[in-house]
Amino acid sequence: MHPYLEVMKSHSIPKFIGSEIYRDSSYGSGHPLAIPRVSLTIDLINALGWFPDGTYVDSPRADVEYLTRFHTPEYVDALIAAEAAQDASDAVRARFNIGINGNPIFPEMFKRPATAAGGGRLAAELVQDGCAIYNLGGGQHHGRPDQASGFCYFNEPALTIGMLLDGGCARVFYLDLDAHHGDGVQDAFHDDDRVFTASIHEAGRWPMSRTDDSAHQLGGLMDRAGGHARNIPVPPHLNDDEFEAIIDGAVLPLISDFAPDAIFVQCGADALADDPQSKLALSNHALWRAVTAVAPLAPRLIVSGGGGYNPFSLARCWAGVWGTLAGFEFPDRLPTDAEALLRDISWSHRRGRTPPDHWFTTLADPPNHGQIRDAVKDVIKATLMP
Repeated sequence: MHPYLEVMKSHSIPKFIGSEIYRDSSYGSGHPLAIPRVSLTIDLINALGWFPDGTYVDSPRADVEYLTRFHTPEYVDALIAAEAAQDASDAVRARFNIGINGNPIFPEMFKRPATAAGGGRLAAELVQDGCAIYNLGGGQHHGRPDQASGFCYFNEPALTIGMLLDGGCARVFYLDLDAHHGDGVQDAFHDDDRVFTASIHEAGRWPMSRTDDSAHQLGGLMDRAGGHARNIPVPPHLNDDEFEAIIDGAVLPLISDFAPDAIFVQCGADALADDPQSKLALSNHALWRAVTAVAPLAPRLIVSGGGGYNPFSLARCWAGVWGTLAGFEFPDRLPTDAEALLRDISWSHRRGRTPPDHWFTTLADPPNHGQIRDAVKDVIKATLMP
């Protein structure tokens, strides 16, 4: 039974923005993003029968004119040239941070992120009618105007929020649930009081650094950017009850006080307990509940993907986000086609060598309940301070 069905019934039928470009595109062997992600999630949703007519929309690809609303023309041109040549000079690599530092040159290095950005633009247009839009391929929150960063070539959320503002939204609330700080989005709207950014992320996790004054560093507890930002760095092993306390005790009051015309939720799946890129311990219930809690406060709602480096946990999580938005009842056991789909995935990471059976048979993880530690209570209290 879908645990949040009644809450979501108040929203009109949402749209899912996807693309086949993700199916055969990879950052390259050995890269954390070599795994199937968006395409696997789409296939799982199809196997669940969760795409009624008219809900799936193919993503357009953003053009240069749109991308240069945020990114520099020189940077966009460099990505196009590197994709065409499948190479770049040492000077170009150093200047634009491409082909180095986890941002590889690969066959779709322009087309793939441009498609994610195009999906965000379409989401900003469609959401004006007041519905919820799920642009799963989006969420690249580290991208800089003139550099790639953290596997992100374009900053889809920054571009999409800009479109929301230009489309008539006076106030946009950006909520980042990724295990990594949403630094690129915060910096993009550092001095813009029309945008409030809130990021829940693992303390000390890149792009943060471990310093003696961590509270005041970028992404630290006292980092308020230009004033309209709150950062909630959380300790390792964060459990579902702690996450719920943060959402209810800090995030929802911030949203209510800001009274946004639109909310953008970056729903990275790397805070899940089964993800290899963080030390957080959430079940997928925690992220589903967060989306449900935020939705009633959103006159317009856009949800994106983000980080996520375990194909089994992220696909089940993101399929469940769609099920939550669209109000579907969750099966106790996945249908045969869905189970076969997941069992056919090979993941070479050590966590994929002896996978637990529930990765294949159920959509929902076992909830991870636990005590709410003093450190979590302290960050909630500090977040609400003026």
